[in-house]
Amino acid sequence: MRVLVCPDKFRGTLTALQAAEAIERGWRRERPLDELEIVPLADGGEGTLDALVPDLADTDARRVRCTVRGPLGEPLGAEFGLRGRTGVVEMARASGLELLTTERRDPRRTTTRGTGELMLAALDAGVDRLLVCLGGSATNDGGVGMAAALGARFLDAEGRAIADGGAALMDLVRIDIGPMPATLRTVGVIGVTDVDNALCGPAGAAAMFAPQKGASPEDVVLLDRALAHLAAVTARDLGVDRSREPGAGAAGGLGFGLMAFAGARLRPGVEVVMEAVGFERRARAADLIITGEGSFDEQSLHGKVPAGVLGFAASAGVPVVIACGVASVAPEGVSVRSLVERVGAEAALGDARRSLELVAHELAHEYGRG
Repeated sequence: MRVLVCPDKFRGTLTALQAAEAIERGWRRERPLDELEIVPLADGGEGTLDALVPDLADTDARRVRCTVRGPLGEPLGAEFGLRGRTGVVEMARASGLELLTTERRDPRRTTTRGTGELMLAALDAGVDRLLVCLGGSATNDGGVGMAAALGARFLDAEGRAIADGGAALMDLVRIDIGPMPATLRTVGVIGVTDVDNALCGPAGAAAMFAPQKGASPEDVVLLDRALAHLAAVTARDLGVDRSREPGAGAAGGLGFGLMAFAGARLRPGVEVVMEAVGFERRARAADLIITGEGSFDEQSLHGKVPAGVLGFAASAGVPVVIACGVASVAPEGVSVRSLVERVGAEAALGDARRSLELVAHELAHEYGRG
């Protein structure tokens, strides 16, 4: 058999590559002569840099490390990727939630400046296209920090630069993007995202995502008002309103900032990653596809890796197995293998690698029986 192994990460336990390698080991114990191809996937959030520019990169791809400002302005070492003439920036590397302890999370103050600094470094490397992967953010600043790092000016009533963070957006009076690099007008900037939320309102960046970043209910109201104010000033000064576009609310409004200040367009992350790794060609050559993620739920069927894989496989007629940590949905005609169901929650979380190997081994045994 030719088996394509292409999971996303199992958040908190395994990277996408580690999950794929566990599946491969388990399968090969039962069917060592099968042809297995490992292609880790991602949806635009954390892990996308690893999928597009892995540490085992070929000569056409490499990582570049530089010092940028973290979510609260502290110096931080972070990487971006170069894949041919394409730059890959994962915002979580510079402005991510996992960079802060629970006690330090505060979307009123956190900034996307470090993400902008990574983008600037990628532009300086001479890229023709720049992918900015959204997801896992600690921020709610509408991408203002990102744009400021690229030279844009966000000024208060006294003509001074406003402070970092989502709350400071209430002080914004004028925007000047003139000093931003001219290369932004020639480089194709793409925001890679797995959500379609607008910037403001009940389904906006603040209401939907700020609480997990440390915002109180009162903070959420303030941050939503601040983003609405940012959108209004942007529309007045730049003549464009991107606040209602799908994905504008991604990464605390960074999706909005990329579109409004950097001329970006947004694309579903799983589509971008699948295109980059040549998924269609690989999948058409397979007899079976094994994908999955940590929690396979209703959201998995909308913009996540399993959705992208299932959508293609259905059109190509290739069977798919979902291997996951825990499952709360069961799409018709799709085999779903849950680690929690097989070994229990404690073992699934405590030793996800070995549990996934076991499930893959049993799956291969079933195929061996025909």
